[in-house]
Amino acid sequence: MGARLTSTFPSMNKPKDISLSEWREIIEVPVIRESWGLDDEETPEGFADMAYGVKFDFVSAGPGYVGDLYILAGDALGEPMVLIRRDGRLEVA
Repeated sequence: MGARLTSTFPSMNKPKDISLSEWREIIEVPVIRESWGLDDEETPEGFADMAYGVKFDFVSAGPGYVGDLYILAGDALGEPMVLIRRDGRLEVA
C-alpha cells in the first residue's frame, strides 16, 4: 500500500451550502435582481429553489485568503454569476 497524504487544514476548495441569510443578501445585489428579473416579492427561499448556488472559502495563489465566493447559475446553461465578498459586501467578481 502507498502512503496516504493527510492534512489538518480545512479544505478551502470544497463547496459549501449557501445559508438562508446569505440567499437573502444575494437577492439584494442589483445585478442579481436584474439578471433574474426579481421583483420585491421574491423571497430567499423562492430564489434558492430556482437558482443553482454554491459557496467557497476562496484562496488565491497571489494574495492568499480572499473570502466568500459564490457561484450562481440559472436553469439554462451559460456563464454562471460569480460574487465575492469585499469589505463585508457582496459584489460581482
